[in-house]
Amino acid sequence: MYTVTKEIYFCYGHRLMNYDGPCRYLHGHNGKVEVELARESLDERGMVVDFSEIRHVIKEWIAHTLDHTMLFRKDDPLIPILKEKKERFYLMDENPTAESIARLIYDYARSQGFPVTRVTLLETESAFATYRGS
Repeated sequence: MYTVTKEIYFCYGHRLMNYDGPCRYLHGHNGKVEVELARESLDERGMVVDFSEIRHVIKEWIAHTLDHTMLFRKDDPLIPILKEKKERFYLMDENPTAESIARLIYDYARSQGFPVTRVTLLETESAFATYRGS
């Protein structure tokens, strides 16, 4: 099995609903995501996937969708205010935890045809979550 991993850096804000800790307040992270792709054999170029393809598709999607964006659960009561103020936000079905953000990126990469095997989101240098698919 051959694997390649691309690191992508982005900034995002969020808060967690129904949570008693400090993450219930609006706050932000300088995140790093690791996207791992794997294949049993290499393509005709000798690659799993060209790093530039990962950059053009996955990194660009993160840049346009998640970077410098507030991530909220879809029923967050702040949404009407943010809409009124024309603020940038992205709505998720569940709390925007590191786990659910990792899965969001995994699902996007998979939907674009990438042989993704793992996405790890590092919220801080010492706290991270991984999604490997089902």
